[in-house]
Amino acid sequence: MDETIKVLVIEDDPSVAEMYRVRLEADGYDVVVGGDGEEGLQLAMSEAPDFIYLDLRLPKLDGFEVLERLRAAPATAQIPVIILSNYGDPETRERGLKLGALDFLVKADTTPGELAARVEDMTGVTAA
Repeated sequence: MDETIKVLVIEDDPSVAEMYRVRLEADGYDVVVGGDGEEGLQLAMSEAPDFIYLDLRLPKLDGFEVLERLRAAPATAQIPVIILSNYGDPETRERGLKLGALDFLVKADTTPGELAARVEDMTGVTAA
């Protein structure tokens, strides 16, 4: 039985996305990256990830719109989503949590290693 956790990272900055991908894969997770909101939403539907890290400032669809659509679709409504953004003001944080994000992390305060630990905490499964 394959218990590999699939993580979708929706991030438009290629270097940041690659940094997260490399770290999460090194910790044993299967990682898929979406470079804009539309691609991320399509990947969430087609790849059925176990967990999503979502940036807010994205081309095509912003992170809030992606989150709203994820929560509205039965196939993705229950996927845990953590917002990972440069914006940490209280209003932005509150909006993300009200839309159904499990948590809100500020990129500057979060290391790639903490992302893997967060996946483990949220899924209860330790990577291989």
